[in-house]
Amino acid sequence: MLERRIEIRLLCADLVDVQWKDQTGRIRRGVANLEDISLSGACLQVERPVPLGTPFRIAHNNGTLMGKVKYCVFREIGYFLGVEFEPGHRWSQRSFRPQHLLDPRHLVNRAVNRLNDDPTPEPAA
Repeated sequence: MLERRIEIRLLCADLVDVQWKDQTGRIRRGVANLEDISLSGACLQVERPVPLGTPFRIAHNNGTLMGKVKYCVFREIGYFLGVEFEPGHRWSQRSFRPQHLLDPRHLVNRAVNRLNDDPTPEPAA
């Protein structure tokens, strides 16, 4: 899948309350696993599929993030939703910091630093 996000996607693992209306207009509620998040969107794992374009509410301790479902795919253990946040509902670490938040760039930097600090001499030719 082509990566279209401009912002950095931060990996995380946190449970959030979610809400949406199904195709019959019935309000659905559940708990989702927040997989990753950026300023403009998030990926969540849920138990049932949600149609593309569905307005979607993510509730956390300090408020809510509103968005629309941009993709929904089944992968072995559940459905993964891509939610694009509505204008005015951008994510901020100040308002909500998911558990186990990880910036993958830090892992890359750490690995590069280890390689640069490795005193192992080059093999002789």
